[in-house]
Amino acid sequence: MQISVTVEGQEGLTWAHWKRFVVEVEKLGYAGLFRSDHFPDDKAALELIVSLAYLADQSKRLHLGSLVTAVSFRDPVMLARQAAAIDDLSGGRLVLGLGAGWVEAEHETWGYQLGDVPTRIARFKEGLEVITRLFRSDEPVTFEGQFFQLHGARLLPRPMRPGGPSILIGGNGVRRTLPLVAQYADAWNVFHLTPDIFRERSEILDKLLHQAGRQPSEIKRTMMAMLFCGRNETELKQRANFAYRNWVPELAGQPIAKLLETLAHMLTPLLNSVGASFNPIVGTPDSVLQQINAYAAAGVDELIIQWFDVEDVEGLQVYAEEILPHLNPVS
Repeated sequence: MQISVTVEGQEGLTWAHWKRFVVEVEKLGYAGLFRSDHFPDDKAALELIVSLAYLADQSKRLHLGSLVTAVSFRDPVMLARQAAAIDDLSGGRLVLGLGAGWVEAEHETWGYQLGDVPTRIARFKEGLEVITRLFRSDEPVTFEGQFFQLHGARLLPRPMRPGGPSILIGGNGVRRTLPLVAQYADAWNVFHLTPDIFRERSEILDKLLHQAGRQPSEIKRTMMAMLFCGRNETELKQRANFAYRNWVPELAGQPIAKLLETLAHMLTPLLNSVGASFNPIVGTPDSVLQQINAYAAAGVDELIIQWFDVEDVEGLQVYAEEILPHLNPVS
């Protein structure tokens, strides 16, 4: 299994933080480095595309990408052009993670129309059609959709990688998301599923792939999750310091079990809205390795650690020392 990191850029990410992440994540042997894509709220939020271009230029080995960016506020034509250029710059290492959009307050604040769920999915499907056609067709593309239109458009220069950058679709849903994964994606990302549920949904995806004339091996299976690892209670609380400081400061000094119980209560309604549940990977190194191995046995090809604390780059080293040697040798 590969282990990668995704930085939650809306939590105060600046150039100073990002430059340090790029150096450390590659040096420590992680497989990839991803970025969330959200607008500033009450903290800094370094713009996604510019930060990925920097990462592509400043790294040599990491795969890199968005986890995920939404066609509700990213025009798919411009996004295809940007992604193809970044993929070429990186030598074919970009993973373009795409989603339908979901944060209502974000769209309202910045003047984008999110729409109801059927509208989001219809727009997402059109965006996927536009992007994949531009990537994969050497001939001019014409497309007449409700949301997007092309009239003899041809992406130039043609992507250096045949078919263009890898397309990742993020989402836990069976009815709407998995059919789109089977039709358009090279990779699939889920959020906080248990190993058993991941295995069940992965099997559903396999059936959809067969129906689409594709092989299950064509789709990389990835999962994003919170991870707190420490050799004792003190170290566990140190790795979870962001949650104590920003989400439940009233629990400062309380055991991590109390923190997790409170977070589960707080986050469950939000996670339920996107088909997820609160299942962080928590414990001593041996326990964490057992949990990760259970996901690997369920078919997860890549675990992507959700990193909120942009100040805690040192935590990357702790996980690199305790986890990576056992799961993710650098090739």
